[in-house]
Amino acid sequence: MLSMSNLSPSGTPMAASPLTRACLEIDEYAAGLGWDRPARLFALVDTARLRRQEPRLAGQLGLDQDDTGKSSLTPIEQEEVPANTPLDKFLGTIAWPDSVVGCALTVERLMLPPSAEASVPEGLNDKQLAKWVASHPERQEVRLTVAVLRDGARESAVRLREKDSSTEVLTGSELVPGLAEALAATFV
Repeated sequence: MLSMSNLSPSGTPMAASPLTRACLEIDEYAAGLGWDRPARLFALVDTARLRRQEPRLAGQLGLDQDDTGKSSLTPIEQEEVPANTPLDKFLGTIAWPDSVVGCALTVERLMLPPSAEASVPEGLNDKQLAKWVASHPERQEVRLTVAVLRDGARESAVRLREKDSSTEVLTGSELVPGLAEALAATFV
């Protein structure tokens, strides 16, 4: 968990790696849009390369000067994720150009604590399971932000709706392994 001492002067959490900083930047962006939003997909590009190859775009994104301390990865939001397409099928259609060094996705989901796993009824299909989770008294609404790089690096940020604060965001490379695998597969 992040503490107030881990915040930069702008209020964005500080992080050790560029991937973690990019993941938290996307989480903070999504938080600013509020809850009950569709999934959002981002390309991650090398900031220095973007400045060199696309100076006009870098200027539009506010990246026209070398800001030491800013992430060396720049998230660029992509077209809207189709609402009626299952996320795994949608991700299976993505191919990134070489200039994209990574990607990230932010999505809202319902989660249950590990203690609730033992009470999941057997034999439910996906739709029935979703309905059961939605009615469970221990369910938690979360926003998951998962970022991966071509080289295999991964990072995740998890924000609980009931603790909607940048100081309460959990981070880690193995928090959402299934989604990280699906995003990594877009580079294969």
